Amino acid sequence: MMPCSADKTVKNNLEALAIELKEQARSLGFDACAITLPDASSESARLKAWLKQGYQGEMKYLENHFEKRINPRQLVEGTERIIMLRMNYLPEDTRLTDVLRDKRKAYIARYTLGRDYHKLIRARLKRLGDWLSETAKEQVAYRPFVDSAPILERPLAKQAGLGWIGKHTLLLNREAGSWFFLGSLFTNLPLPIDPPEVDEHCGRCTACMDVCPTNAFPEPYVLDARRCISYLTIESKGSIPEELRGPIGNRVFGCDDCQLICPWNRFAKRSREEEFKPRHQLDNRDLIELFCWSEVEFLKRTEGSAIRRTGYQGWMRNLAVALGNGPSTSEAISALKQKRGEISDLVDEHIDWALERLARRNERETEPLFIHPGAKRLPH
Repeated sequence: MMPCSADKTVKNNLEALAIELKEQARSLGFDACAITLPDASSESARLKAWLKQGYQGEMKYLENHFEKRINPRQLVEGTERIIMLRMNYLPEDTRLTDVLRDKRKAYIARYTLGRDYHKLIRARLKRLGDWLSETAKEQVAYRPFVDSAPILERPLAKQAGLGWIGKHTLLLNREAGSWFFLGSLFTNLPLPIDPPEVDEHCGRCTACMDVCPTNAFPEPYVLDARRCISYLTIESKGSIPEELRGPIGNRVFGCDDCQLICPWNRFAKRSREEEFKPRHQLDNRDLIELFCWSEVEFLKRTEGSAIRRTGYQGWMRNLAVALGNGPSTSEAISALKQKRGEISDLVDEHIDWALERLARRNERETEPLFIHPGAKRLPH
């Protein structure tokens, strides 16, 4: 049976609205926009298995609201579509590998260098929702989300055709790599959906898994958060396991290694967003300089930044570890000793570890070279 003319008109109107919606999203600073159904049931078995392994660590909130995660309609009643949006965040010049290789410098995950993305993207999503409500000229309900609810953003983004999930568990796009944020807009408007990404373009490549300093990937497409540097330096509030402190290196807030090595990030687009540019030169600061910040300075210089998430104690814990992995200089040793006893037992534990590590390094460097009497003299 052929649809009636009224049905055709509604369908055509919705298709035209979807096209306008994507244009409006770009005008608001989003780099991609796609529409999908509120259904993540295909992830149910995978999520259950991941939780059963305990890979979530201290992030117990990931165990809550399981049904809402796989059925977003339970999260927002009346939802008919989820609009998934992508916003690139990598600034033009952030000296990525130079800072990571310089053990005197603090490496901070690139997504945190500018303004906190949660507030910025949520505000843009709300503006997009307002536009949609006004333009549709009918009763439109919507709710914006940015890492703020039990939503499986990456599977939904894949379902919307924005990319595939790589072996490092991040969403990858052939034209944009992985240096981007995701946001979602739930709506009751039955907009036409976009085709899903059905192919996986990682092939035999395992670069992201091989480069991980802490071996956080037990198998492709699976992350053991308990070993992930981002988890250890941001989400975990306790003591960092000793066997993982050395591999952390100079990464004091998050880690980008699996993205830095990924071949698809050769195609990553730089951000158009001024608010994501580094603040307070945090893309190129000395560890000692940051370690000397008081709590007042930390709060002032991370205002409006995602770095606040770790708190001052976590920040100092992470910096102590990084200093212990850096050069054994008198300045580093003096800074560590000066802060000992000022903050907490937790920070002191990591300061003591760092001091002991630097002392051992000094001993190795000053130990005289033993030459067997029968050996030839070393050339001058």
